Amino acid sequence: MATALTHAYVGCLLAPLLPAAGPRARLYVALSLLAVLPDVDFIGDALGIPYAHPLGHRGFTHSLVFAALAGTVVAWWLRRPSEIRFLDGRRLAAVFALATISHGVLDALTNGGKGVGFFVPLSNERFFFPWRPLEVTPLELERLTVAGFAPILWSEFVWVWLPATVIALATQRMRRNGRDG
Repeated sequence: MATALTHAYVGCLLAPLLPAAGPRARLYVALSLLAVLPDVDFIGDALGIPYAHPLGHRGFTHSLVFAALAGTVVAWWLRRPSEIRFLDGRRLAAVFALATISHGVLDALTNGGKGVGFFVPLSNERFFFPWRPLEVTPLELERLTVAGFAPILWSEFVWVWLPATVIALATQRMRRNGRDG
């Protein structure tokens, strides 16, 4: 898995897709938390659920179904009719679902684990992308030392933070030039 910090950062980068109305700070917090939420499946390990089980690590909570459910529930919970119109509420749910599924996408780019169950509960097949440049974060905390953490953060900086930031800034500049021009 990628680090929680990188998952949250990618979630926040989706903020320009949010409806214009609404309390921005709450929406940023929601994007960050939803992007990290799929790793709640670590609880299954403590309960004895095997990794390869549909409810195991990178299973249901990393699926498209879970992302749609989480995005919809959180959008409904945060949406106040006076702040966000109905159609904007649907857009909010879609962006929240996208933030949630971004977690599985990043995990499918890592070089470890058993893949991501994008289609659980329809199929328990696990997937990786053919190109996997991200160093995986070990699940065992005792293996996570400062020396071991540096290559993980470096790979995330090079392959996620830097390109995502450049794309976000370029998009913002194009939007600004479109309004000014």
